[in-house]
Amino acid sequence: MRLAAATFVAGGLIGAAAAIAIHSATVQAGAVAPADDLAALKASFRRPASVPFPADNPFSEAKRRLGEALFHDPRLSIDGSLACASCHQRGKGFADGKAQGRGVPGRALKRHAPSLWNLAWASAVFWDGRARNLEEQVAGPIESPDEMAQPMAAVVARLAADPVMARAFTQAFPESPHVNGANLAKAIATYERTFVSPESRFDRWIAGDEHALTPREVAGFRLFTGKAGCVKCHSGFAFTDYAFQDIGLPGEDRGRGAVLRLAAAEHAFKTPGLREIGRSAPYMHDGSLATLEDVLRHYAGGVLDRPTLSKDLPRGLKLSEAERANLIAFLGTLTGEGEPGLPANIVAVTSGPSEPAQKVSTVSQDEKTFHPSHIALARGERLWIVNNDTRTHNVRIFDPALDFDSGAQEPGETVEIGFPAAGSFLVFCGIHPKMELYVDVAP
Repeated sequence: MRLAAATFVAGGLIGAAAAIAIHSATVQAGAVAPADDLAALKASFRRPASVPFPADNPFSEAKRRLGEALFHDPRLSIDGSLACASCHQRGKGFADGKAQGRGVPGRALKRHAPSLWNLAWASAVFWDGRARNLEEQVAGPIESPDEMAQPMAAVVARLAADPVMARAFTQAFPESPHVNGANLAKAIATYERTFVSPESRFDRWIAGDEHALTPREVAGFRLFTGKAGCVKCHSGFAFTDYAFQDIGLPGEDRGRGAVLRLAAAEHAFKTPGLREIGRSAPYMHDGSLATLEDVLRHYAGGVLDRPTLSKDLPRGLKLSEAERANLIAFLGTLTGEGEPGLPANIVAVTSGPSEPAQKVSTVSQDEKTFHPSHIALARGERLWIVNNDTRTHNVRIFDPALDFDSGAQEPGETVEIGFPAAGSFLVFCGIHPKMELYVDVAP
């Protein structure tokens, strides 16, 4: 999904990098940041004003209604026993409360059901990012023999035979009134993009209510964004950078490495968002940590050392019992009160670049961001991308006119790309997919 930088700003994702840099320079070992720095840091977590939708699947209420019906329809599974909502329950953080769920065959699945909150701001989805967007993701669990175990053609035939469902497809897609796999995927993806996590006490604090959090919870926020280093990955409104990290959990699951076939991404899994975290236990891609206390113990002393560990992972983290309690208290403020609801109204915006294209041929990478993020080139002109970051990157282009994979781009290395055809291209990092560079190539 191509996500507009304007929506990033609304969601606090771009501002977070600058705010974190300021905060890191002024907060040492949990020391109190100046008021101005704290205000900037708080602003980077502000709730978004709008929700991004791709240009080829714009939002409509009819599409959302159809998507909701399909999400809860057990006819998507071969024996009618499972719906999407069976494993993604809103009251359980859009997960299922189990370490590993079970599909139609009854076998335990390899991974924990991921939360679906705030995926409108995601690009690659699933724990290993094997689907490039929500539309592409939909067919995965439906056709997987371990999950819903039904070919898409059979699902479509079932739904098309239902006059009520056929009418709903016609209303949702008046320009292409067909019951087919593409429209089914678009409808479910539209519904899933409306999964914007509800307001919590943390949001009220961010908005200016200084009494919304207790002193202990504020102390936990300072630890989260300072000494503990959690914010290096859990940033922005959704408390995730949507990147893939090896955090040192034991196991043979290769994660993102198996998808990219890249050694640097071995054992890396998607950073989960922390919104509604109080409802989504157990935690991690394998559901191996039952409580948030277990999670903190892992980071403070359970990390398995290996070469692929994330550069953003704190090393040698030491937390006192009081500090752990403060962090847990803060994390509790990210879960809303009462039954979690979905927004009644959606302010939709179209994904895409928000800044004018700059006519430059050299782009830098720093703090998981391309600078600039939108450029213009002439056909045949070459682009140089310089890694000025501390992290390994993987420059990628998936386009009918150009399929490019840089492999592991280490800090200090330069990637060179030639564009053989005119058009608009999306360049992204396979390890940090929210790093997006739009390239307009003139004829």
